[in-house]
Parts: sequence; structure tokens; C-alpha cells
Amino acid sequence: MRGIAEKSAVLLLGELAMLPSDMSVREWVAHAGLDPKKWESGTSVNAPERTGKIGNARIRRALYMPAHSAIRYEPRVGAFYEKLLRRGKAKMVAVVAVMRKLLHAIYGMLKHGQDFDGEKFYATPETTPSTP
Repeated sequence: MRGIAEKSAVLLLGELAMLPSDMSVREWVAHAGLDPKKWESGTSVNAPERTGKIGNARIRRALYMPAHSAIRYEPRVGAFYEKLLRRGKAKMVAVVAVMRKLLHAIYGMLKHGQDFDGEKFYATPETTPSTP
């Protein structure tokens, strides 16, 4: 997969190999700390959801630069990122969304023994079949 080089792959496999094999992809995302959580503290009772510092920082660190590389060099990942920016998301929020989606893709590749497929990552509007 474009974006994940040898160093990142070794770091990710080292962290992900330690996880129980019966974990779901949602549990992987929660373990990495890439799932948005409701933030209620003091007067910020109605604050928007955000990712926090809870979770495996090494997985997040290992996904950060690959997310940037994938945005630049993998057309489907870049299209997903641009869609988020057009919807008004902040750049960092969009990068974290790409990191989360990359973790989903890694889970699927390892579970099914398949290579990365950009079409499964994000189907661009030009490639989706139109309904009459």
C-alpha cells in the first residue's frame, strides 16, 4: 500500500500482532484511540466529540506519516481527504479520519489476506454506479 513504508509497517505489525485475534475492527480502532468520544468536563457539557489521549499512542504515531503519504500518493485516499475538507472538516480532523480508515484497511487486508484495494477504501463519485 502506498504510504506505509518498511519502518511504519514494522511498527504497526509489532503493535497489532500483540492484539488478541478475536478483536473486531471497532475494538482495534478503540485500542488505538482513533474513535471519537463524547467530551464532558466542567462547563463543556455540549462539546463536540473528539479523539483523546487514551489508547495506544505508538499505533497513532505509526499511522500519522503514512496517512500524509497516502493522502498525497494514493488517489482514493486523497479523494477521501479532499471530501472531508470540502465538508468543512479541519485538516487535522481529516488526517485522523484517514488514519482511522487506514487502520480499517489494514484490518481487512490482514483478516482476508488481500492486498490494498483503493476502490474498497473510498469509492469516488465518478466510479459509483448511478441509480435511475
